[in-house]
Amino acid sequence: MAATATQHVREWTGLQQFPVATQTALINILGKLRQQNVDSLTVVVMGKGGVGKSSTVNSLVGERVAVVSAFQSETTRPLQCSRARAGFTLNIIDTPGLVEGGCVNDQAVDIIRRFLLHKTIDVMLYVDRLDGYRVDNLDKQVMRAITRCFGSQIWRIGIVVLTHAQLSPADGVEYLEFVSKRSAALQEAIRQSAGLKKSDKEVPICLVENSGRCNVNSGGEKILPNETVWLLSLVERIVELATSENKSILVDKKLIDGPDANRRGKLWIPLVLLAQFLLIVWPIRKAIQRDLEEEKQHRPQWEIRAEEFRRSSGILEDDRADEQAITEALQQDDIALDQLNDFDDDDDDIYD
Repeated sequence: MAATATQHVREWTGLQQFPVATQTALINILGKLRQQNVDSLTVVVMGKGGVGKSSTVNSLVGERVAVVSAFQSETTRPLQCSRARAGFTLNIIDTPGLVEGGCVNDQAVDIIRRFLLHKTIDVMLYVDRLDGYRVDNLDKQVMRAITRCFGSQIWRIGIVVLTHAQLSPADGVEYLEFVSKRSAALQEAIRQSAGLKKSDKEVPICLVENSGRCNVNSGGEKILPNETVWLLSLVERIVELATSENKSILVDKKLIDGPDANRRGKLWIPLVLLAQFLLIVWPIRKAIQRDLEEEKQHRPQWEIRAEEFRRSSGILEDDRADEQAITEALQQDDIALDQLNDFDDDDDDIYD
């Protein structure tokens, strides 16, 4: 996987806090990444606030890297935790909740986008609670906000993590049946909100129980009501997705800003002008011409005769003007001829 921006990396000492069986299994799972020459993995955790994102990060790392409080949001800004073990580095990025005041928090979305700029996302964990009984419009708004930021491809490297999985469903519903219905509702909402095709693979589901009341097996590993060691199951799914054919996402300016809006708008200008001419200017021009022709055809006879009279009067006046001009010119010629004759008579008297 592509490396992320420079970040302080610490030795993954939290692995030693897990039960021996879990440690051994995790080292074997991560060894699959090393076999495929993957030396770094970046996991981004997103979702609404108060659903257990930071607690899940702490559970994965095996130490308290994110502050968790029952009386406040998990984190107000993105937090990157980088841990290394045997040449492999795990980067987990915890993010603020995407909801505030009953709607998507655009400021939190913008903060997350800027923090992830120039980083590569290998896996995205979308965290919600298992004990939610329906998917509402707010859930869909959050899913659409994530899709707008990173494109629909973010869900192809996504895992839905359902916390508070130590659950006893009400009304006699079987645990696995409840999990199935809850998972199906979320997957359908993601498909609709992200614009995924029905032929696309469903986003996988993992169950998590971060609290101390989680049951444990004989080896001290935390298990769910279906006897699954949830931490190993989650890590296995992360590695499986990271080594699949789905490509990691590099968060660059183009991904965040989208196509050049100005350039895209300019391409539409000729079409808009043509549409305006064909749909507005041309019909108006034809309508005006048609109205003029109809008005001309329906004019009263007295108005037509008056116009003809004005035209004929104008022609007569022009003829009179031309006649007067000719008469004046002839008169001028006669005067000039008389003067010439007088000049000739004077010459004759002189010679006499």
